[in-house]
Amino acid sequence: MNVEIKQHGNDQRIERIDVMRIMRAIPHRYPFLLVDKMENIILGEEAVGIKNVSFNEPFFQGHFPERPVMPGVLIIEAMAQTAATLVVLTLGEAFDGKLVYFMTIDNAKFRRPVEPGDQLRIHVVKERHRANVWRFVGKAHVDGIVVAEASFSAMIAG
Repeated sequence: MNVEIKQHGNDQRIERIDVMRIMRAIPHRYPFLLVDKMENIILGEEAVGIKNVSFNEPFFQGHFPERPVMPGVLIIEAMAQTAATLVVLTLGEAFDGKLVYFMTIDNAKFRRPVEPGDQLRIHVVKERHRANVWRFVGKAHVDGIVVAEASFSAMIAG
C-alpha cells in the first residue's frame, strides 16, 4: 500500500494505512499484533488505531472461557502499538534499524469489558517528545464509549 502524505496547514497527514504497512513499521506479528489498521494520522502528533476483536483471538480461550473478555494489558499494548507505528511513520528513514520500547505506563483505567465483536478505536496523542523519548495519552473506545485509557512513554533504541 502506497502511503500518501498530505500537507494540511503545518500538519502532515496520512488518511489511513492497512495492516501490511503497520507490519513494515513495527515487528509485532500474530498473535501479538493488536492493530488491524490506522486512520486520521497526523505525523508527530496523533493517530487512531483500529482493532477488530474476534472470538478467535487466542487469549479468549483462557480469559475467560465462560465470558470472554479482552485483557486490559492487551488494550494498553494496542495503544502502544498504535503510538509506535505513529513514531515510525513520523521519523521515516531516521528510524531504520531501531525499535520502540515501553518505559512507563501511568494512570491506566479500565472502564468496561471489551468482548468478541467489539471494534476498538484507539486514539493516541503525543504529549511530548524529547530526544529519543516519546510520551502519549491513549484512549480506547467501543461504540463511542471510553473503555480504557492510560498515559505511557516509550524510548527509541537501536
